[in-house]
Amino acid sequence: MTGTEWVNGGSGAVGGAAGDELLARITRLRQERNAVILAHNYQIPAIQDMADFVGDSLGLSQQAAATDAGVIVFCGVHFMAETAAILSPEKVVLLPDLEAGCSLAGTITAQQLREWKLEHPGAVVVSYVNTSAEVKAESDYCCTSSNAEAIIRSIPAEREILFCPDMFLGAHLERVTGRKMHVWMGECHVHAGIEPDHLDEMRSAHPDAELLIHPECGCTSSTLYRMSSDDYSVPATVVASTEGMVRRAASSPASTFIVATEVGILHRLELMAPGKRFIPATGDAVCGYMKRITPEKVARALERMEPRITVDPAVALRARKAIDRMVSITAVPTPAVA
Repeated sequence: MTGTEWVNGGSGAVGGAAGDELLARITRLRQERNAVILAHNYQIPAIQDMADFVGDSLGLSQQAAATDAGVIVFCGVHFMAETAAILSPEKVVLLPDLEAGCSLAGTITAQQLREWKLEHPGAVVVSYVNTSAEVKAESDYCCTSSNAEAIIRSIPAEREILFCPDMFLGAHLERVTGRKMHVWMGECHVHAGIEPDHLDEMRSAHPDAELLIHPECGCTSSTLYRMSSDDYSVPATVVASTEGMVRRAASSPASTFIVATEVGILHRLELMAPGKRFIPATGDAVCGYMKRITPEKVARALERMEPRITVDPAVALRARKAIDRMVSITAVPTPAVA
């Protein structure tokens, strides 16, 4: 299935009498369970449309923690549900499909991080939120793509930094902060597949379009280099998280955007900035893990109250410290225009 088909609700779409019955079932179950439904920006449209909150992973967990819901249905991937469980230990956290993993989070384990730390005693460990609870527990700071720069800048210049697991985000941070770090060689398979050639092709076809690019993308470093060489002079290129993209699209005077991230976000962009046009950098930027969640699986999870995601309390306590350190330093910034 192509990216466009995913964006248009090609899988898990809810329609007709059967769809109405399914939505009514989910509505009844969420009320009976006192549940809140969270949907990441990369989820299929049918899931985004039924959710109480749509956004990025950490923001969703924080919103769920602030509600009086006793049950959190996290329509995302495994590490996101773990983060929700860490921030809301008293709540039941459900992940509708246990096979919804993350290729980036899977590139580093807690044991690998412990061994890396032994090679660099005294180094400060900054882990992207796209990691397991066990990896977060071995870290000094968590970060998101929105606040990673502020986290890195907050660390004293004389301290050695280990950054994991995304090598493209790490390279971007080295460029914008001027800070040399040890960067783990991990990648998101979807973002790594968005290449400079894709951007060249789209910009040739849409020369007036603004470019929204996620810092996890394999094309980020080369794009920023070419911008500094005036290859990309106008219009604006914005490097931003998924939520940063939504804010930028709504506020920008541009009417057309090329979007370099997973195609699921196009649905939200179109809702939040009606009348504007959003074009994927490549229609192949589809995360099969994100697309595993369907309305049928949401209903089943609410009925059975499983699969439930739990985190060992000792691990959760240490991971929470890394998250709290991040929150104490940063607020979500507006995206920078390069």
